[in-house]
Amino acid sequence: MNKPKNILIVRTDRIGDVVLTLPLASILKKHLPDCKITFMVRDYTRPLVQCVKDIDEIIVYEKNDSFFSLLNNIKNKSFDTCFVVHPKFIIALVVFLSGIKKRIGTGYRWYSFLFNKKIFEHRKYGTQHELNHNINLLKLIDIKEEVNETNVSFNLQVDENSKQNVLNKLKELNIDNNLPNVIIHPGSGGSAIDLPVSHFKEVVEQLAHELDINIFLTGSLNEKNICDSIMNKKNTYNLAGMFDLKELSALISQSQLMIANSTGPIHIAAALGINVIGFYPKIASCSVTRWGPYTVKRKIFTPTIDCNDCTREQCEKLNCMSSIKVSDIVNSAKEILNNQEKIS
Repeated sequence: MNKPKNILIVRTDRIGDVVLTLPLASILKKHLPDCKITFMVRDYTRPLVQCVKDIDEIIVYEKNDSFFSLLNNIKNKSFDTCFVVHPKFIIALVVFLSGIKKRIGTGYRWYSFLFNKKIFEHRKYGTQHELNHNINLLKLIDIKEEVNETNVSFNLQVDENSKQNVLNKLKELNIDNNLPNVIIHPGSGGSAIDLPVSHFKEVVEQLAHELDINIFLTGSLNEKNICDSIMNKKNTYNLAGMFDLKELSALISQSQLMIANSTGPIHIAAALGINVIGFYPKIASCSVTRWGPYTVKRKIFTPTIDCNDCTREQCEKLNCMSSIKVSDIVNSAKEILNNQEKIS
């Protein structure tokens, strides 16, 4: 069988989804060192992909892009293999019409006939992690790799210019760079059920008064109000909307701990080897089993309410996430930071 030489990987959804697809690049390069790897992503996730050394080229795709310009672009690049990790009919049709010989995707969509190598796995049931689902696609080109939290390789690099921009901004804010940095990211994209904002406010208050640390509140510009609502006077800084994605990654790399809901930045932190504390509902499709940060350096909290066959409606009605105790979160943060002090 001819080995793939020019590979396209399509992941046109959100930050966390893209991060959990990055390990495909290093695995492909390991088994096919001479292959060229191109990622197709949305413009707002492109900065992440630009910071991965195993990715050779990037194609940006947005929903309003011309179908024919995309088709011509793909056709002109002469890909021999394509992994459609995030399936959409338009993308499936484009890779079919472009003449890519090996078109790999799910076998469970009505348009799956456009793929000639299919995988039959239902992701929505949450029986295994998203990253492992992604890795399983490689079996269709006879690459078998056992990946777990101890050996995963994201190869996500921090942009040095962005790092310097972040350090300059923190200096302008008169932030003590000798103190440990803790990032708290209270918002999310709405894909899961979040820890109540009131809980985040209590966590910030207790950490600010009990520890000598910098607390950075992060989020998009639209989440600035949420961050304002949990502010504390002592060593707490609202940085929401202040940094682009490369700079946010650089800020995360300069921190000792991130505390967040199930959202993209927690996956960036995990990929960079930063300790994380995360909050996940028991809903199968957005549980920690499926979407947890892929790292051994994590502490996960789920609702303490004993419920079966959890649904979003039930979780919201019972306010399950409020059953997570603030004291447990704070104690876990203290333990992580204390252990890091001992190591250093």
